[in-house]
Amino acid sequence: MNFTEIKDIISAACTKHSVEEYEIFYTVGEDISAETLKDEVSAFSSGESAKVYFRCLVDGHMGLSSSSYFNADELEDLVLRAKENAGAIENNDVVVIFKGSESYAKTTAPEPVIVDAGELKNKALELQKATYATDSSVVDGTQSIAMSFRNEIYLYNSHGLELSNKVGMSGCYVVAVVNKDGEARDNFEFAENISSEAAAKLPAKAVQGALDKIGATEIPTGKYNIVIDGTQMRSLLSAFSSAFSAKNALLGMSRLAGKEGEKIASDIVNITDDPMREGCPVQTPFDDEGVATYKKTVVENGVLKTMLYDITTGIKTGKETTANGRRGGNIAPYNFGICAGADTQEELFAKAGDGIYVTGVKGLHAGANPITGDFSVESEGFLIKDGKKAGPIKSFTVAGNFFALLQEIDSLGNEVKWGIPGGFTVFGSPDVLVKNMSVAGK
Repeated sequence: MNFTEIKDIISAACTKHSVEEYEIFYTVGEDISAETLKDEVSAFSSGESAKVYFRCLVDGHMGLSSSSYFNADELEDLVLRAKENAGAIENNDVVVIFKGSESYAKTTAPEPVIVDAGELKNKALELQKATYATDSSVVDGTQSIAMSFRNEIYLYNSHGLELSNKVGMSGCYVVAVVNKDGEARDNFEFAENISSEAAAKLPAKAVQGALDKIGATEIPTGKYNIVIDGTQMRSLLSAFSSAFSAKNALLGMSRLAGKEGEKIASDIVNITDDPMREGCPVQTPFDDEGVATYKKTVVENGVLKTMLYDITTGIKTGKETTANGRRGGNIAPYNFGICAGADTQEELFAKAGDGIYVTGVKGLHAGANPITGDFSVESEGFLIKDGKKAGPIKSFTVAGNFFALLQEIDSLGNEVKWGIPGGFTVFGSPDVLVKNMSVAGK
């Protein structure tokens, strides 16, 4: 059953049961992946999924229901369940079915196409073979994966608003495990688009990254000038991104509550949220409430310009929605990243003088408190000596407060390193230099 048929059945049911204001949100997608160990495909998965979400306004209350079944009786029951749920709601939040924005941007991402299963398997095996061939130190435990997904999103409501979007991507990654001089190390590398030049370079990059960790030494506990690699700084940003939700602020779950217009970061820090970032494969011109999305500056020259809002939170606070509404009453960013600065990585090392280059953090979500901003995470990386990258360091712990860290950023790298999409959310950051951070070593 396609969306037009689903929409017609639900709309007829709304008329039958006197539901005047309603919204239908439908997603359908497919994904496929191939995983290798040693010299063969060790796992293969392929699946399709679809779900319809329905909500309606009854006497000023919003009723919700959803289903993955698409026969006429179930779709009519979807309307009845939502209508019943609306009658059970006791809060007096102002809720609306959005009538539509004046205009919507067009995505620039290419038409998403699911990669053929055979091609994915061959790519995973090709990466695995190339990884083993890169160096004699590569050992079992090395893994290669190739994947592809495609999703379609449709939204229709009783005001006549009708929107749709298609997204998808392919990607691959290699986890190289090496054993040299009795010491085992591993390294993870990912690339979008299995046919890209970056994908072809994954084996050599993953192996070299693992070899670079061999021979690590310990460091004493103390305060250090630290260059945090952009891949790790974006992980920190991800762990604390919920603090930028206006809903969390209202619930007392954000240190940023009431700080719009105030300085929360170093003067050089700018953070943007861009749902249509050029080069991103998961662009979206509208949020889950049907509001047109747009690029916004969240932090400008260290000042918090805006929190992220959906319609209801905007009404509660007297603000306009920032088009960050998601299913289930959630608020989430899109391409949410710290903007690039002016320094190359070598220039950041030179500014650090003697210090630490952090290239990995483990257990971040377990070791981070998104409400207070405190974190203490096991890390790995390299020494910086006389302004240059030096030898690897054994496991050490970096501790601090994320909001204090934002204020203490001294310099920014000139390249934003974007992560892997999680739904419509992607985090990014350049390398950052922070001086005198606490580190627990030997």
